[in-house]
Amino acid sequence: MSRNQQHPDPLSYTDSMLTWVSGRGKILIVVHDNPDPDSLASAMALRQLFAVRLNKEAVIAFSGMIGRSENLAMAKLLEIPLTPFQVIEPKAYQVICLLDSQPGTGNNSLPPGTRVDVVIDHHPMREGSSACRWVDVRPEYGTTSTILYQYLKVQGVPLGTKLATAIFYAIKSETQDLGREATRPDREAYLELFPLANKTLLNNITHPRLPREYFEALHTALEHATLYGKVLVASLKRVQFPEVVAELADLLLRLEGMETVLAMGYYNREMILSIRTSSEEINAGELIRSLVTGIGSAGGHGMMAGGKVDQVEGDEQGIRAVEELLTSRLLAQLQVPNQDPEQLID
Repeated sequence: MSRNQQHPDPLSYTDSMLTWVSGRGKILIVVHDNPDPDSLASAMALRQLFAVRLNKEAVIAFSGMIGRSENLAMAKLLEIPLTPFQVIEPKAYQVICLLDSQPGTGNNSLPPGTRVDVVIDHHPMREGSSACRWVDVRPEYGTTSTILYQYLKVQGVPLGTKLATAIFYAIKSETQDLGREATRPDREAYLELFPLANKTLLNNITHPRLPREYFEALHTALEHATLYGKVLVASLKRVQFPEVVAELADLLLRLEGMETVLAMGYYNREMILSIRTSSEEINAGELIRSLVTGIGSAGGHGMMAGGKVDQVEGDEQGIRAVEELLTSRLLAQLQVPNQDPEQLID
């Protein structure tokens, strides 16, 4: 099998990759910052693959925080072993894997120039991935977890209840029960995993208790949501955890008559962005990258995308200036007149 092969046969790819990894030392699995269910389940699956087939234990590292209640419940109830990236020394690992992210995307904390050996992702191929040894990037898949599930199947790796629950929940949440960007492999994995998933754990993950900060963010988003025809722009101002921006973008897209939502929230000197759309004519990934050109980084595809603007001044004037810039760029890209906007709540 050649290096940097995209869309490889799962059996030949995993055989070759495992043979290569087996001859090396410590393994590090890195997920994107503020990890979501897809990245967490993918890391669990790859760690299980290495454990069963190579008898080698891998370390899962993440940066940022897990603030969304569902994600916290998932990590806790499914006992996902996570290590803060801040205490990791990448040079101490002979194998570095990057999941649900790619080099140079700006959504992972690997230092620039860090060697990455394995990249597995379902977002569009990035130029930085071409230098990696083992690359499996499948933008037509709804989740990275689906790719990892195929690895486990072809390698005959048994799935315990918690791993099956993790992968099932990742597909469920990422594709919104197969209703968003799900393809045949995602649907097949979803149906095969459903009987194996622990329904009590799923219920506890899907319906966790919500912190007061969530309702504060929701209140702010509703209070500062502006309608431009079929486009909604919501400012969450300051947020306590970055995942709430995407969470509320999903919620606001359900507003009757809305086609595209941009949600923004200030966190740790960055403006966190999330775009959701129900239009098949809009590519959310391309749209959000156009918004942050020259001021930040972003990624995504199809109906959902996320990004950030770096080094934002934390006073009211600085936050408002970035919000206005992003709003004007969004409306220009969508060719929506910036006139007679309407507040969601009068």
